[in-house]
Order: sequence, then structure tokens, then C-alpha cells
Amino acid sequence: MELTANTWDGAIRVPSSKSMGHRHLICAALSRGTSTVQGVSPSQDIEATLRILQALGVRIHTDTDGTHCTYTVTGGMRSFADTVLCDAGESGSTLRFLLPLAVWSGNTTRFIGRGRLPERPLQPYYSIFQAQHIAFHRENGSLPLTVHGVFHPGTYVLPGNMSSQFFSGLLFMLPLLRGNSELRSTTPIESAGYLALTLDCLAAHGIEVQRQAEDGYFIRGEQSYRAGSYTVEGDYSQAAFWLVAGTLQGRVVCKGLQPRSRQGDKAIISLLQAMGANLHVVGDTVRAETSSLHGIAADVADCPDLVPVLAALATQAQGVTYLYHAARVRLKECDRLHAMTVELQKLGAHIEETPDSLRIVGKTSLRGGRVYAWRDHRIAMALAVLAASCETPLQLEGAEAVQKSYPQFWQDFQTLGGSCRQEA
Repeated sequence: MELTANTWDGAIRVPSSKSMGHRHLICAALSRGTSTVQGVSPSQDIEATLRILQALGVRIHTDTDGTHCTYTVTGGMRSFADTVLCDAGESGSTLRFLLPLAVWSGNTTRFIGRGRLPERPLQPYYSIFQAQHIAFHRENGSLPLTVHGVFHPGTYVLPGNMSSQFFSGLLFMLPLLRGNSELRSTTPIESAGYLALTLDCLAAHGIEVQRQAEDGYFIRGEQSYRAGSYTVEGDYSQAAFWLVAGTLQGRVVCKGLQPRSRQGDKAIISLLQAMGANLHVVGDTVRAETSSLHGIAADVADCPDLVPVLAALATQAQGVTYLYHAARVRLKECDRLHAMTVELQKLGAHIEETPDSLRIVGKTSLRGGRVYAWRDHRIAMALAVLAASCETPLQLEGAEAVQKSYPQFWQDFQTLGGSCRQEA
């Protein structure tokens, strides 16, 4: 796809938070009544969660206006005689959130996935399965994964330096057991903001989790999820691409951002401001305008999904930007540290990778040309917002990767002044 833009100008309503969409749908599926989850922007990852919930017997009805969906969810998982096939697509959140619940449902389940998902780590769950005497069989070392057994209340211990998604998966399941449990981390929990989203969502659905000492939680058993009506807030991680675009060249307004959100990627606001960005925040609206930027050193352990777009932004900031504590970014849909290094170097940027960081020397002239999305939605979008900063058009190979999280991305790209044309 050929991408061009002279400047960015306009307003959009950002997609709903994919993170919160997963969580609300799962909680609704575990309730004893019928819930509505509204304002959800459809994506391949959300479809993966819906697909597995339905495979486990949850009834879900979809209404859509073409942009957002309202899901009517009648809670309750059923037990089936045959093995249940659970297709997680390429969604790491879906896989890690639903593995414990699939076991709890009493079914024998077979999880499959595509893309890089079979390579993404699941070792913390394997250790718990072994400790709980839960049978599991891995093909090709990871996925397909067949699992069957019974969880018992007690103490669960996980490393916190791999992904908070393992903690979230257990927190969805443990309140349903017949006794009390504790969940502890052996290390500080990375991406703690995502865990805060899980705790907020559980509370909204009537589930109590008590914080104990640092990185420890007490979960009372035999709790019930509460049915109700829930609206999913806007997504700061998707807004980040447009706020960066406006900061680089133009004026962009993003609507629908919850100012009190606990999303870890809300850090895009403070990071942009630290770099000198001209931002105006009023209620649920954030406006970004052309700014004179300078490099910063940023710890991205709690906002790893921002790394690609921050790296793109840093190419146009005066001085050096250093993005560190980013090793886990190598374990996403692609090795994002390496992918951004390779693609930005093609454009003429000065960028270096280390095992857990990126170092970018900014204020380089970007020449445009052919770049590759690495089958990764965030790589595609991070490169796309540089279109107005390149001397010649960008030819983006793999532009369809945005379907994973933001199918409306190219429509919004054009709404804000960009041009995207399929190559012959």
C-alpha cells in the first residue's frame, strides 16, 4: 500500500480499549445472568475471545452499527463430551486469559493459534499445571496445547517479569473455586497497569480481590460474577498513533479517552509532554499539534505496546531518545525492537538496538520508500504515521496487519488527511 500525507488535520473517535473489551466479555461470560457489553470496536483479537467463549457454551448475540458492537452475553460455560477446540488466532491475551477458565469449565480443551502465537511463552502455566496435577500435552513444544484437569484452591506463585496476563488469567478463575486462594509473584510485576485494569473490571462485575503485601493477592472462593450493562472505554494505545501524528505535523483531536483511565498506555500523554509535545487535554478529548520535540530516556516496562510508535516519533525529536526495559517487546507478534530498527534504518533513521532497549538519534530526514509491517499491527501503524514526515511516499508491505486490533485504521488515516492507495 502506498501512503502519503502532507499534514494531519481532523478529529476521530478512538477505538474502544481492546484490553478492556477482552476483560468485560470474559467477566460477562462468567456471570449467572445476561449482560450487555457495549461500545466495542471489532477486531481479530476480540473475535478470538468471542469464538472461544462460544465454543465453551456461552451464548453471545451481536448488534453492530458498522463501527461499534454491542454484545448481549448470557453467562455460563457448559461441559461437553468431546474435546473443545479453542482457536486463539494470534491473540496472546485471549490465550492467556482463557486457558485457566477452559480448565475450570471441566472440558478437555485443545488450544490452537497462528502467526507467532505458538512461540509466545506459556511456561508459568505449565508449572502451575504440574503443581496442580492437571494433564496437558504440547505439540511442537507449545501449540496445539491440550489440557484437562481440576484446579484446587490454595497458593499460586508466578514470576511477574514475563507478563501480567498470566496473573489476570488466574484472577478471572480463582474466585470461582470452592475455597480461598492466594496469588503471589516472585518478582515485581511488569505491565502492572494491565493488572490494574483486570482488578477494576473484576470489581465492576462484583468480584472482590484483596491486595496483600507487595505483589500478593487474596481471593475469596465461591464468589459470583454480577450481570449488568458495561461500556468499554477508548483505547490510549490506539490513540497514541494519532497523537504522535499530530505532534509531528498538524493538528489531531482524539475523542473518547477516559481521563481517569488506568490503562498503562495512558503514559503516552506524559511521555509526549516530556518530549515537549503541544497537547491539550479537556474531558475525554486530547488535541495534539505540531511541536518542537526533544529526546528523553523512558522506562517502557509498563507500556511496552507504545515502543514502536515512540521509536517512530523519536526519529523527529532533537537529540537522543532511549527506550529501555523493553526486552519483552521482542516476544510480541514479532520482535518489535528488531523490526523497528530494520524498518526505520531503511528510511534513513539513526537507531540502534540492544537486548532490551532502543537508542534513537533524532532529527533525521526520512526518505520514504518500501517498508515491511512484519505481520504486526503496531509496526504497520507506527510506520504509517511517519508518512507526513517522509520526503517520498511510503510503500508499506503488509498493511492488512491492522485488522488484528484496529480494522478502521486506514479509514481514520484518510479522515485525518492521509492517502492510501493499493499498489498495482
